[in-house]
Amino acid sequence: MSNCNRSDRSVHCTRRPLVLASGSPRRRELLGLLGARFRLEVPDVPEDPLSGERPPALALRLSLAKAEAVAARFPADLVIAADTIVVLGERVLGKPADPPEALRMLRALRGREHLVYTALALVGRGDGLRLQELAATPVRMANYSDEELARYVASGDPLDKAGAYAIQAESFAPVARFQGCYANVVGLPMCHLYRALRALGRPTPVHPLDACPLAAAQGCPWSHAITQAPAGEGMA
Repeated sequence: MSNCNRSDRSVHCTRRPLVLASGSPRRRELLGLLGARFRLEVPDVPEDPLSGERPPALALRLSLAKAEAVAARFPADLVIAADTIVVLGERVLGKPADPPEALRMLRALRGREHLVYTALALVGRGDGLRLQELAATPVRMANYSDEELARYVASGDPLDKAGAYAIQAESFAPVARFQGCYANVVGLPMCHLYRALRALGRPTPVHPLDACPLAAAQGCPWSHAITQAPAGEGMA
């Protein structure tokens, strides 16, 4: 999905200022852990799904819309955007509007498995560059108590998170287990981003195995397969 040819990569893509189109502190932290130098620009994009739109298509469309919105203002830059959605059965769980909705989401998720999708979009408006990635991670939630749930919601932490939880929330520990990319559930699949940037001739200074908070501590059985696959392969 890239329109940036080999010569473009060496001449243009490696020299472009890097922009993260996000207001998420978690994405800012993860990109920083990869050693990338970047600045932040927050996009203003409606996030309502289209009628009949499947969850992966929704994440891909929104990530691209975010990247395009920022790239339109900064055509000389390379813009990275991401969109994360939580899917329980056929239901897409976005960010809760208020604490009661967060409670409803977390009660619905309790003890059940769901999917977390994060789509990435890299856009360089100046030369028509457009590259996308899609990561998916199955997650099984813990059987947390009503008391634990109430304390977590009262903390305010769920209100800016898809599905109303953070996998890294130590005080709540909402996740029993997961299979796949941990950073994807946090909001920025680092291995997928690394391979996309590498395809453009500008891999991050730090490898995801050394940057990802979980992989750095415990290793990761999926990192090699993801980083060695061609960018965008399988969109997964």
